[in-house]
Amino acid sequence: MTTATDLADCTATELLRLYRSREASPVETLRAVLARVERLQPVLNAFCWLAPDEALAAARQSEQRWREGRPAGALDGVPVSIKDLILTRGWPTLRGSRTVDAQQPWDVDAPATARLREAGAVLFGKTTTPEFGCKGETNSPLTGITRNPWNPAKTPGGSSGGTAAAVAAGMGPLSIGTDGAGSVRIPAAFCGNFGFKPSFGRVPAYPLSPFGTVAHLGPHTMSVRDAALAMNVLKQPDARDWHSLPSDDSDYLARLDAGIAGWKVAYSPTLGYANNVHPEVAAAVRDAAAQLRALGAEVDEVDPGIEDPLPISVGLWFVGAWTVWNTLSPQQQALADPDFAAEAEGGSKYSALDIQRLTLARGALGAHLRRFMQRWDLLVTPAVAVPAFDARPAGSVPLDPQNMLGWTPFSYPFNLSQQPACTIPCGLTSDGLPIGVQFVGPMFGDAQVLRAAQAYEAVRPIPRPRLDPLPG
Repeated sequence: MTTATDLADCTATELLRLYRSREASPVETLRAVLARVERLQPVLNAFCWLAPDEALAAARQSEQRWREGRPAGALDGVPVSIKDLILTRGWPTLRGSRTVDAQQPWDVDAPATARLREAGAVLFGKTTTPEFGCKGETNSPLTGITRNPWNPAKTPGGSSGGTAAAVAAGMGPLSIGTDGAGSVRIPAAFCGNFGFKPSFGRVPAYPLSPFGTVAHLGPHTMSVRDAALAMNVLKQPDARDWHSLPSDDSDYLARLDAGIAGWKVAYSPTLGYANNVHPEVAAAVRDAAAQLRALGAEVDEVDPGIEDPLPISVGLWFVGAWTVWNTLSPQQQALADPDFAAEAEGGSKYSALDIQRLTLARGALGAHLRRFMQRWDLLVTPAVAVPAFDARPAGSVPLDPQNMLGWTPFSYPFNLSQQPACTIPCGLTSDGLPIGVQFVGPMFGDAQVLRAAQAYEAVRPIPRPRLDPLPG
C-alpha cells in the first residue's frame, strides 16, 4: 500500500479515502508524520510529548481494522495530537508549567480525548502551550519558544501555538486546542490553517477551566471539511461537564457544500473600536468580504454596536489566574512564568463586587450580540489585527492588558458571548506571512460557520508553508 503523495501533507479526509481504497495505510501515514516531526520539531518546537511506539501500535490495530473492512469510527487511523492542557490517559498533562508534578497517575481522558479514541484516531503526541494557556503566544519556562512554520523567527501565536504549528507543518492533519480569548483562532491566523471555536459547551471539557466559561475546545485542521469531520466526533455531551450542550444528532458534513447564496452577512472591519488594524490585514479581509459577495451573499458593512470588552475579558482572565495561583505553594510559585505571575497579581486586585460587575457586563454584551445576530447569518471581521510578530521568550515584555490582548481585539468578544467562530486564511502579507479572516455565527450556529468557511475555501484554497528548507 503506497502512494506517490507525501502522506504527511494529506488532510484527514484524504487519508480516509486512501485507507478506504487501500492506496495507503495508517502505519505508512503515521511513519510519514513522525518523520516530519523528527525533521521539524528541532526548529519549530511544537511538541512537548511524543509517544511513537504507542502510536505505531494503535496504527497497526487501525490498519488491521481497515484490512478487514471494519473501521472503528470516523477518524480511524488519522494521526491526531492534543494540546498539553487536555487530559490524555497515560501521558502527563503539564499545562506548560514547571509547577505540575509529572510523577502522578495520568489515568483519565478528557471528553475530547475519549471521543477521539472511540473514533479510532491515532494519538501520537501533545503540543506546546504557554503556562496554563495564559497568553496569545507560545513560550514558557518549561518548553521554551514555539515557532511559526512560515518563518521560525515569528511566533505561531497562542495559546494553542504548538497545535497550529504542527498542523500547518504537516506534523499531523488534526490537533485539538483550547480557546479562552482567541487561543485557537489567533494561531490559526498566524500559521495559516483552519481553526474552529465551537459554541460554548458543544465540545465538553473536564476538568472545567479555572478561567471559567470563556474557555472552549476546538480543532485545528488543514481543511474545513476535516474540522466538520472532527466536530461530528467531538460534539457528544459528557456528564462530567455540566455546561455541555444536549446531544446534537446533526451531521456537520451533510450540508457543508450547500453554499451561502442569499445569506445576509455583516462585514465589520473594526467592530467599531479597533484602531490598530495592520493595513495589509485590513485589505485582505476586505477582499474576503468581497469574495463572499461574489459567492451570492448579501454583504453590508456594519458594526455590531459594542464597546471594546477588553476590560471584561482581562478582568475575568486575571481572576482565573489568581485562582490558580492560590493553589500553588511558594516553591511552585517561584517556578512560574513571569507572565502568569503578573496575571495573577492583576487578579488579586479584584473584589467580589468587581467580579460581579464584570459578569453582569459580560451578560449585557452577550445579549446584545445575540440580538444583533438575529438580523445576520454571519459576521465577518479580521481574525487578528496584525500579522505574526517576533517569537520571544517568556517575560520579554511587561504583561498588561494591551500587551496581552490589545493586538487581537476581534477574538475575545466571542469568548465572552460564547458564539461559534472560526479563522480561515485569506491572504499573505508582503513578507509572506498568513492573514486570517474570522467568521462568527449566531449562538449554536456551528454548522453555519463551517458551511460559510467551506464555501470560502472552495474558491480560496488554504495555502501551505514552504518547509524544505524552512525560511527565516
